[in-house]
Amino acid sequence: MCIYMAGCGKGRESFLSCCSSFKSDGGGFHLISVHPDELRFPFELKKESFCDLKVVNNTEHRVAFKVKTSAPMKFFVRPNMGVIKAQDSCIIRVNLRGQRKYPPNMECKDKFLLQSAIVPPNSDVDELPKYTFTEGIGRTIEECKFRVVYIYPGAVHLQNSLQRLKEERDSAVKQTQILQEELDILKRQRSRKGFGQRFRSWWSSIMSAGCGYTEDAKI
Repeated sequence: MCIYMAGCGKGRESFLSCCSSFKSDGGGFHLISVHPDELRFPFELKKESFCDLKVVNNTEHRVAFKVKTSAPMKFFVRPNMGVIKAQDSCIIRVNLRGQRKYPPNMECKDKFLLQSAIVPPNSDVDELPKYTFTEGIGRTIEECKFRVVYIYPGAVHLQNSLQRLKEERDSAVKQTQILQEELDILKRQRSRKGFGQRFRSWWSSIMSAGCGYTEDAKI
C-alpha cells in the first residue's frame, strides 16, 4: 500500500493523528525505492556471497525500515532495521552463508520482506516503539517483497565482461562522433579558405583585365 505522508508532531498521539490524515494515491507513490528489485547471489558451494540493496527515502520525512526473511539461518542482513533521513538513502547488505549442496535446478524459494513506515522527526533506530511496523488505526505500513535468484559464478563474469564491452563500445562511438565533428569543422574551414583564395584570384584577374581595357581606351 502506498501513501502520501505529511509532517508529524512529537509524541505517539500527534504522530498517529498526523498519519491518519495521509491518503493513498492508488499505487503511484512509494515511501521508499529499492534497487535492485531482486536479490541475486553468485552461488558456489561452501562460499559466502552477498547482494547490496540501495534503499532511498522518497519523502520529506524520516522513514523507518525493517527487513524480514523466511530463512534467517541462511541469510545475514545488516542493517536489518534502521531510519533513513528525508531524501536520503542507505545500503543494506544481505549475506548468503556458504551452502553444503546445490539447490534443485538452482532455484531458491526463500523470500524477503522490507517494511517501511513514516516516523516522527528526530527518531532514532534505537528509540523506535514496538508498534512501528504494526498496522493499526491511523497507521499504514508499506511492504516490498523480494525473491532470491542464484546465479552461476561464470554468469557473473560473463555479465561483467559484457558490461565492460558495452562501456568500451559506447566510449568508442562517442569518440568517433567527436572526431567526425572535428573533421567536418576542418573541411568547412578548408572550403572557406579555398573559396577565399579562388575569389581573390578571380578578382585579381578581373581587375587586371579591367585595367588593360582602360589603358587601351586612353590610347
